[in-house]
Amino acid sequence: MSENINKLRWRCRRGTLELDLMLLRYLDSRYIVADGAEQLAFLQLLELEDTDLMRYLMGEQLPKDQNLVRLVLAIRALTA
Repeated sequence: MSENINKLRWRCRRGTLELDLMLLRYLDSRYIVADGAEQLAFLQLLELEDTDLMRYLMGEQLPKDQNLVRLVLAIRALTA
């Protein structure tokens, strides 16, 4: 399990401090206790381009996928 978390931690490093902090905060505080659907949505989120991810997490727009919308809102709430 810790090996998988370490791999996810590496994937959360996007080269932009704001994205890194938001993604790592979610990973450290919620990912382990999230249900399978939310964990899958997080993996999908990590596949997005940084520009899209930044727009979603900074509140400029929301993704079309409702699972990603719920996750994005949860991540934003952790930084509020």
